[in-house]
Amino acid sequence: MSGPWTPIGDRPVRVGLAGLGSMGRNHLRILAGHPGVDLAAIADPVAETLDAAAEASGALPFAEPQAMLDEVELDAVVIAAPTTFHVPLALAAIGRGAAVLVEKPLAATIEEGLRIVAAARAAGVPVQVGHVERFNPAVLELGRLIGAGWLTSIYSIASRRAGPFPARIRDVGVTVDLATHDVDILSWIAGERPTRVYAETAQRVHTTNEDLLHGLLNFPSGATGMLDVNWLTPAKRRELTVVGEEGMFELDYLTQRLTFTRATDTTNPRLIGGYAPTFAGEVVEVPLEAAEPLAAEIDAFLDVVRNGGRPVVDAEDGLWAVAIATSLLTAAGLGRAVELAQVADLFATA
Repeated sequence: MSGPWTPIGDRPVRVGLAGLGSMGRNHLRILAGHPGVDLAAIADPVAETLDAAAEASGALPFAEPQAMLDEVELDAVVIAAPTTFHVPLALAAIGRGAAVLVEKPLAATIEEGLRIVAAARAAGVPVQVGHVERFNPAVLELGRLIGAGWLTSIYSIASRRAGPFPARIRDVGVTVDLATHDVDILSWIAGERPTRVYAETAQRVHTTNEDLLHGLLNFPSGATGMLDVNWLTPAKRRELTVVGEEGMFELDYLTQRLTFTRATDTTNPRLIGGYAPTFAGEVVEVPLEAAEPLAAEIDAFLDVVRNGGRPVVDAEDGLWAVAIATSLLTAAGLGRAVELAQVADLFATA
């Protein structure tokens, strides 16, 4: 790389895609059909998958992503390879001056994530992390309404991310793979990073890592975050509840449904047979236009490549998600709460 990184302007973005697994194929679908993208190269070790993708997209195929980075001039690289490959591929792309969109988690450990953050800062190359839920229309509208004052204070944020075990995941457990989504969303909604975490984990079907996490996050404002994340539930669930002074938001990531229940009048319960079984609050369904979060995420990344600016979810955000997830695992192992002051110090010196 020679000279500081600069945006490329309005021409089509030459993109390389590393990894054609579950998420990689979704990236391929969007990138190959995007009018502002020249999908120049793709890489995957599975020959059958690679050949089919190359024939469908017209991109140059490479069995090794490192060879793709060495041989093809690229403006941007999308890294959808397994987590263990994120650090070497991200560092290689940064070293060549290519902007990076790396699937979450940014890295498997805080130390590895720090290497990416430090390299991106030193080179001035933008790195966006694929926390795709930030681009869910329901999440974006929830953030807008909270910002508009629908909740003047937040009491608690509870997240449930559950489903059956995905055979594709072998290198990390459910905390680093899935809970990184939720700790990022909870921090974004709270508008602050947690200062203390606690967790319990279990390993039921995964051969090497935990597949269940119950976690607690304490925020400086006094808000509490609660996590229920597992690979044991037979049906997929992606839900979020935010409770505050004026009422409660309930969000379904999968259906992109968002409702708000106004705080109830506890002096007027609904009576059945002389008993008060509930206090019914007024429920409002927030109108939303459905959209594909991954497509919006890629559009945001391409805008940074063309025009510059900070990615919506940058490398530091991704590192915080890894740090919080790692601290949850530490807390579970120790059987006690873990303070995050040392994590904040690491960021200051990165």
